[in-house]
Amino acid sequence: MLKHLGTLFAATAFACAAFAAGELDRAILHGETQKARATEYKPGEKIQFTLTLQNVKSLPPDTYFLKWVLAGDDGQRNAGQVPLRLDKPYTYEMTLNEPGFVRLNAWVVDKKGNEVRSPMKGRRDSRIFFDGGAAVQPELLKGVPEPKDFDAFWAKQKAELEAVPFKGLVKLEKKPSRGTADVYAVVIPCAGPRPVTGHITIPVAAKTGKKFPAHLAVDGYSGWIKSGEYAPKDGPANEIRLHINAHGFDLNREQAYYTEYGKKIASHGKSYALAAAEHPNPKGCYFEGMTWRVMRALAYLKSLPEWNGKDLIVSGGSQGGLQTLWAAGLDAQVSLALAGIPWCCDMGGNATTSRVK
Repeated sequence: MLKHLGTLFAATAFACAAFAAGELDRAILHGETQKARATEYKPGEKIQFTLTLQNVKSLPPDTYFLKWVLAGDDGQRNAGQVPLRLDKPYTYEMTLNEPGFVRLNAWVVDKKGNEVRSPMKGRRDSRIFFDGGAAVQPELLKGVPEPKDFDAFWAKQKAELEAVPFKGLVKLEKKPSRGTADVYAVVIPCAGPRPVTGHITIPVAAKTGKKFPAHLAVDGYSGWIKSGEYAPKDGPANEIRLHINAHGFDLNREQAYYTEYGKKIASHGKSYALAAAEHPNPKGCYFEGMTWRVMRALAYLKSLPEWNGKDLIVSGGSQGGLQTLWAAGLDAQVSLALAGIPWCCDMGGNATTSRVK
């Protein structure tokens, strides 16, 4: 829970956990910065985070601890572990003398250092944690230079995609709907090892000849493939919406299929797309197929007679934000790109000023 937050970061995997006793069932680690806008710090200005434990009335002594890491883009790093307390807030400070970000991670652990979980219903993440940041002049940050073969590479990628026809070859399977929109499971031929798979909803009013905006929705990262994408019960009445998964896997298969699929797309002992050894050559890396599927999904939407020919929207968060940026950069007809906390926006790594780990 954050009051003021400059930037959010995706949660990482955790191997060990201990479920809290009743005293932490509804616990929240709340964080804020001293500025209302955490992206407006200047070089040399103190950045202060304040953390408070909320929804807790009492704590047993010497049972729970707060583990924390504060890191800056200039290489600064402070870390520690202190007893969990209710009597006063925790305060952490850092100063950057150049444009960049400061990130604070803090989480509740037990005596053995295991992350403590809250069993409260409705929580997407059962950890009791804070993960946030603040920025110094982010508008002045610069990326690495564009590769010399950048345009030539993408021209070849687009040509390779266009060599795989899809018109007249798309598989549509109608699904039950509540009636606002027709719902279909869709499989679209694509370059690379897998097709585009997902679900599309088309407003029922399109049958009268009315045209609609088209909206491509893309997903965030998931290192654990748990199930297929299930058909929505209905869709919006004011737009065509195509929701694709990032992988092109079969829809609605048995769990064993997805478990094995997750193993197959792992690389160098890491979940898909996380192994550095995979990325020096853009040909054959996991993201290559993902970019093709984004481009093909857009091409399919633009081919639909129900599309109004002008409004082409893409949206997603984290990995979905990354795919949204790809879409906007690779297809000039994208009219609106809604990229939430996009992943992979520091592909230069240590070649830039960013060294946050």
